[in-house]
Amino acid sequence: MDDEIYSPKSDFVWLAANGEVPLGATSEGQANLQLLIAFTTDSDKSNRDFATMALAMLDDDTPEIRAALLRAADDDDCDVRAEAIEGLATRSSEVALPLVQRELAQSRVGYGVFVAAALLADASLVELLRRFDEDTDTPWADNAVREAIGACETGIRCLR
Repeated sequence: MDDEIYSPKSDFVWLAANGEVPLGATSEGQANLQLLIAFTTDSDKSNRDFATMALAMLDDDTPEIRAALLRAADDDDCDVRAEAIEGLATRSSEVALPLVQRELAQSRVGYGVFVAAALLADASLVELLRRFDEDTDTPWADNAVREAIGACETGIRCLR
C-alpha cells in the first residue's frame, strides 16, 4: 500500500492551496497571486493541479484569474483541466458549459467536471453524464456523477 499523500512538489503551492499565504488585496498578496498563476503552467503536473485548484477556489473573479483558468482548462492533464473548469463554472455558466460538454465526451474525466456539471445544472449534460453513472471503486466520484445527473435533470444547481 502506498502511504504517500498526493501533494504538489512546491511548498509555496501547498501553502497557497491550504490558504496559508495571502492572495490578493495587499502587495504581498498580489505577488503571491502572480506566483500562483505562474504555477498553473508549471512543468510539474502536481504543481499545476494544486495551483489551478487554489486559483479556482478563490472568490475573486478578475480577468487575470479567468484567463489563467481558461489556459488551465486546455491543459494536457484531465485533472488540471477539471480543476480549472470547476473554477470557471462558479464564475460563468456560458464559459464553462462548452468546456464541460467537451470533457464529458472524453473517456477519462476529472472529478471537478462532475462538480462543474452539478453547478451548471444544464439539461444538455444529462446524457453525457449517464455514460459515467456506474459503481466503481471510488464511491465519492460515483456520488458526484449522480448528483450532477440529478442537478441537470431538475435544473437545480448543486452548490457544495
